[in-house]
Amino acid sequence: PQVDLKKWRKLVATIKDPSGGNVKIAIVGKYVELEDSYKSLREALTHAGVANDLRVNVTWIESENLMNEGYEAELQDYDAILVPGGFGKRGIAGMLRAIKYARKSGSPYFGICLGMQTACIEFARDVCGLRDADSTEFNEETPFPIIFKLRDLVDVEEYGGTMRLGDWKCDLAEGSLASDVYNNEPQIGERHRHRYEFNPEFRNILQKEGLVFSGVSPDGKFVEMVELPREQHPFFIACQFHPEYKSKPLDAHPLFTSFVKAAWENRLHSENLEHDVRSDKGVEMPERSEIHAEE
Repeated sequence: PQVDLKKWRKLVATIKDPSGGNVKIAIVGKYVELEDSYKSLREALTHAGVANDLRVNVTWIESENLMNEGYEAELQDYDAILVPGGFGKRGIAGMLRAIKYARKSGSPYFGICLGMQTACIEFARDVCGLRDADSTEFNEETPFPIIFKLRDLVDVEEYGGTMRLGDWKCDLAEGSLASDVYNNEPQIGERHRHRYEFNPEFRNILQKEGLVFSGVSPDGKFVEMVELPREQHPFFIACQFHPEYKSKPLDAHPLFTSFVKAAWENRLHSENLEHDVRSDKGVEMPERSEIHAEE
C-alpha cells in the first residue's frame, strides 16, 4: 500500500523554513553543558514550533551564571523563560532569579517539575513574605518547607526506586489557564518522575496571595499545576509532571504549543511597543524587564 507522507513533508518543510517567524526561549537549568540531558524537552519545543509555524531558537543558560548583578539584562533578550526538571541544591538561586524576573516583567514562564517547585518557593518568599521558604531537599531545617519529600518516603533513607513514576491523573480547575490549554478537559493524565512534592499546609497562604492551584490529583493529595491569574500575568504556568514525555512530532503537547504561542505574542508586543516608543522623538526605549514591572 502507498504511504501518505504529506504531513511528514510539511513537518520537515516547516522545521526548515517556518513562515511565521522566530522566537527566542531561554532554558535556565543546571545540566545545560550536556544538552542531551534535556533532549525530550528540546524536541517538544521543536514540535510546538511546528504547530505554531515558528522557529524556536533555544539558548541554554546555566542557572549559576545568573548570580551576577546584570542577570536581568541577560534575560530581557528572550521572549520566554523555561525552568526544567532537576535535582539538588546547586543552581537553585539562579533559577529563583529567573522566575522572579519572569513573574515581575510579564515574560511568559513555564516550569516543569523542579521548575514548579522553585516557582512555589519564589512566590512564597517574594510575594507571601516567607523569606526562608525552601524545599527540604535543599534545606532540611527550613522553617517554611514549601516543598517536602513525598509523604510515603518520609522515613525512607535509601532513594533507589523511590520516585513517583508513571502516568497519574490530574483534575483541572474550571476557567483556569491550565483548563484552556487542555481544551477544557476536566481531567488529564501525565507522566511523572519526582521525589518531592508541594506541601499542602502552605496552600492557603499562597492561594490567598494570588497563586492559583489549577491542577490537583483526584484525591486532592498532590498539587500538579500552579499558575498566576491572567489578569496579573499573560502566561505563567508550572507543572509537577513532565509533559515533554508525551509530545510527538505531529501532535505537539498543548502546554508547549501554548507556551511557544505566548512567547510569540510577547515578542510581537515588545516589538510593537518598541516601534511606538521610538516613533516619539526624545523618548527613550524602556528595558523589556520594566515593561510589566510591578509598581
